[in-house]
Amino acid sequence: MHSITSLILLAFALTLPAAALVTRQANASTITSVTYAHGTVLGLTLGLTETFKGIPFAEPPVGPLRLRPPVPISRNLGTFASDPSPRACPQFSSQVDTKSLPAEVASLYKSTPFGQVIANAGEDCLTLSIQRPAGTRSSAKLPVVFWLYGGAFATGSTNSYDATSLLTRAKALKQPVLFVAANYRLGGFGFLPGAAVSRAGASNLGLRDQRAALEWVQDNIASFGGDPDRVVIWGESAGALSVFDHTVINGGDHTRNGKALFRGAIMNSGAVAPTQNVSHPKPQAVYDSVLRAAGCAKAVDGLECLRGLSYGAFVNAVDSVPAVFSYRSVDLAYLPRPDPADGFYNVSPEVAIVEGRYARVPIIVGDQQDEGTLFTLTLSNVTTTSKLEAYLASMFWDATPAQIAALVKTYPRDPGAGSPYNTALTNEIYPGFKRVAAILGDLTFTLSRRVYLAAVANNIPAWSYLSTYLYGTAVLGTFHGSDILELFYGGIPWPLPAAAMETYYISFINHLDPNAIRDGLIDWPRYTPEGRKLMNFQQALSAVIKDDFREDSYRQLAQSPQSFRL
Repeated sequence: MHSITSLILLAFALTLPAAALVTRQANASTITSVTYAHGTVLGLTLGLTETFKGIPFAEPPVGPLRLRPPVPISRNLGTFASDPSPRACPQFSSQVDTKSLPAEVASLYKSTPFGQVIANAGEDCLTLSIQRPAGTRSSAKLPVVFWLYGGAFATGSTNSYDATSLLTRAKALKQPVLFVAANYRLGGFGFLPGAAVSRAGASNLGLRDQRAALEWVQDNIASFGGDPDRVVIWGESAGALSVFDHTVINGGDHTRNGKALFRGAIMNSGAVAPTQNVSHPKPQAVYDSVLRAAGCAKAVDGLECLRGLSYGAFVNAVDSVPAVFSYRSVDLAYLPRPDPADGFYNVSPEVAIVEGRYARVPIIVGDQQDEGTLFTLTLSNVTTTSKLEAYLASMFWDATPAQIAALVKTYPRDPGAGSPYNTALTNEIYPGFKRVAAILGDLTFTLSRRVYLAAVANNIPAWSYLSTYLYGTAVLGTFHGSDILELFYGGIPWPLPAAAMETYYISFINHLDPNAIRDGLIDWPRYTPEGRKLMNFQQALSAVIKDDFREDSYRQLAQSPQSFRL
């Protein structure tokens, strides 16, 4: 169970919490400034990178603006200093009880964004951060990558991501890029569901925050040396789900004032997440629970009652429902939900792709091999087939018992067939762990990606991947979020995966093709529904493989994806 690889990872992971989530500092820095439409922001030049943090893109969503769509900044901010640690939006991630886990698994969990505690959080959080190569002029017209963080729509912030490595490699490849990351409201602040929310035009506020930030980029990024006509949106986990959502918002119209807000999309571990409407009884129960916890259940106007609460009281109310590392796992209380009464985001994602209501832009989308392991650590009583089917039925209200049974049947009870994959009988930390992990990973990420590509890959340029470079890591395998360790937190101790991903992504950001600048890497073939070719990022090399694993499970899901709405 404890391989040499795992022990190396453990030693590496133990160094992360103290340093990985903090922007890299240099001994010496200089002040730099940019004047744009709303003022002059003072940033810092650290080594080869200039950084501007905490730039407001919307008015603080506090007081009467709580639970309302973002109001874009229109006033002059004067001259203001970049904030080295900008406030995060309120955080709502339940923490795993790591005392029950093997020591190296606990350490790896704590090294992920889910395992971090972000203390500097509050409602006045709608800011973005910009990083660019030192010396960039306003006339540079660099391609822009717009980053959306993950965290199950419950946690995360711009301050957790430093793009220095990406910018450094891009400069070395003579393909410079400009990096933008935006905060957006989380949990019940950004994704409170319910019929009253729909009637008030206040659904999917977190997505609206992201859209407002994209519009700010269109209006202002040229002052920082970016090209508003060459924006690629990129996200991981909840951020990847959000990236997909921006391709189907407004029926797939991704333009504003006749100009596209983005021209390409990258999705790490997330794409299509079929979801119930915002007013469906399941999400409505979340709203009702929040009102009861807030003491607003008998109020004439529940939303106004929530707006009138103190910050602490509102945090406690929206935190009264299960979060991602509770027993509900990926059955999230708060996430984007279609609102048929509103034209912004009005149909479930799987409907949008079938009807062709999506932006025709090139995409990269892919997964970690063991997406489900991290989300299965808390499900130790789901130990039999009957318990597993009952659990899935409680998660997917529209799936019939026959559909659930047929899906479960495609996943053998043999631990050797489960996730983490290719580890024989090891890593079964409780009876059925590997089987549950396989199912949750496929439904939420891996096979839903294949359903997505089957619908769109003949219509748009698409490239897809599967990462296996953490094969052998105890219990977790190549787990959800481990690509973030690779790309932002200094890299796991194998240089190839991070270098390969960065190079392909830099090529895509510049040219909408990961193969335009390969720097010695192998060709990444386009994905087609017929060929189904995946790039496989391994420890010591990259290879092309076929996207045909667990085909029986895929067919069950593809027959009726709408039956598996969360």
